[in-house]
Amino acid sequence: MSARSIFGTVQNLSIVLRDLEDAGMRIVVGDDFALYRYYRSTCANRGDISPVFDTASSYIDETNGFWICGFNELDELVHTQAVRLLDLSGITLGKHLDIHRHKYIVPDTTPDPDLTFFQGPEALKTVTGSVGYCGDFWLPSHGLGGPRSHGATSLLSRLLFEILQQVWTPDFVFAFVPRYLATKGAHLRYGYTHCEPGAWIGPDKQITNEEYLIWMNANDIKGVTARDVQSIRKAAHVAAMQAPLTSIDTNG
Repeated sequence: MSARSIFGTVQNLSIVLRDLEDAGMRIVVGDDFALYRYYRSTCANRGDISPVFDTASSYIDETNGFWICGFNELDELVHTQAVRLLDLSGITLGKHLDIHRHKYIVPDTTPDPDLTFFQGPEALKTVTGSVGYCGDFWLPSHGLGGPRSHGATSLLSRLLFEILQQVWTPDFVFAFVPRYLATKGAHLRYGYTHCEPGAWIGPDKQITNEEYLIWMNANDIKGVTARDVQSIRKAAHVAAMQAPLTSIDTNG
């Protein structure tokens, strides 16, 4: 990796971390998933940790995963996300999900997980090789999570992509988003290039849960990390500048 590339990454991370700190969020990055499980246990009104990131269900450590947590000024957990590297050499993502579906199915969404499979996206046939799975993204809509609509979601996703690219340089990266979020363009806020509708199909061929597959290939990831970081402060400044202009346009 060139010195220029390394400097660009450092510069991008500095902007992201400074913006989040100014918004009141302290970032911690780690690869001890026993500690991550403990942090997750402090979150009220959240479901259990995904088996993909749970050391009680999966083998995950510094060689194949890392997590990002955000804490407010009271040292309360206000953000989580994690990523796991999958070795899909010689196998497609679709086949992987068929084999390991129990780790990805949202609990209590199907009468029989043994007979429930994810279908729909064409990418299930083409995503293979070194693949990053991103999940457990959480940012509350109240309190510190308020900046979500002003760019915090994009900044936090960008932070993960910057680290992901430096550590692994994967062939692909993917995640799932609920249908109601995908139709609102959630994948764009997360920074993903591709978004395909999909569904978990149960034992009687019924749709048990609709989730969209969002994904990027290696070139897409490089494109994302090559773009200038859109900071919260800059977005707020632009919004403040646009407000009076909108008023002028509307009235005259």
